[in-house]
Amino acid sequence: MLRLSALYRYPLKSGKPEILQSIGLDKLGLEGDRRWMLVDEASGRFLTQRAEAKMSQLAALWNAQGGLTLSAPGHAALEVPLPEADSDLRGVTIWRDTLRVPDAGDEAARWVSEFIGKPTRLVQVPLSRARMTQSGYGHEDDQVAFADGFPLLLIGEASLQDLVQKVGRPLEMLRFRPNLVIEGSEAFAEDGWKRIRIGDVEFRVVKPCSRCILTTIDPQTGERSADREPLATLQKYRAQADGAMFGQNLVNDSNGQLQVGMPVEILE
Repeated sequence: MLRLSALYRYPLKSGKPEILQSIGLDKLGLEGDRRWMLVDEASGRFLTQRAEAKMSQLAALWNAQGGLTLSAPGHAALEVPLPEADSDLRGVTIWRDTLRVPDAGDEAARWVSEFIGKPTRLVQVPLSRARMTQSGYGHEDDQVAFADGFPLLLIGEASLQDLVQKVGRPLEMLRFRPNLVIEGSEAFAEDGWKRIRIGDVEFRVVKPCSRCILTTIDPQTGERSADREPLATLQKYRAQADGAMFGQNLVNDSNGQLQVGMPVEILE
């Protein structure tokens, strides 16, 4: 039997994960997932571990009011309240999308600038200002917060174990930053799924996930692997026209609750 074996939320894009036992869903995926983001103060361009590997050590815990608690080694924790949806708007760019979203204020900016080492702002995206998902996939009204392209990412445990065997050393699932982890399926079975149900919520499987250099960063230490693993191996046996694929992007078709241990049903 297939079941949901792990749930992860990333309140701050490219920050540390929250390991969850249960979570609600809204229009943008897991409640509170990647609703906050760091941007370069001058350009408004988004920052991630791809260029700032130290972000792997940045914890941003979500609170019930939608705010954050920021913490990192050597830095005192900071409580950041949820900004108003239509005030202190800042123009930001994430991939090809440009949008205006609320800025978290100067105190938060000082904290994240000190951590990153250059002028940086912290921004938040409310539902009313969310982006559309990647064109050509899913439905026209599908939306996403600050995730790269889609609200949710799913990976099967067996897929990771297949990769581990080929690389020849243990690999953490969190290198790949999934939201949903499934156990009980064969390796890469998720590649063939089109629709699934977990609890009362149905999901559409819309696109495989193309992997990047971020997978080479150890989530515990923030260090990059000198041999470019596991990306190098993925590029050998999981390459497609758009890159090395690992995991599947999902869109939820309703709200609801998820809990670790729930059965997973393949609908199509």
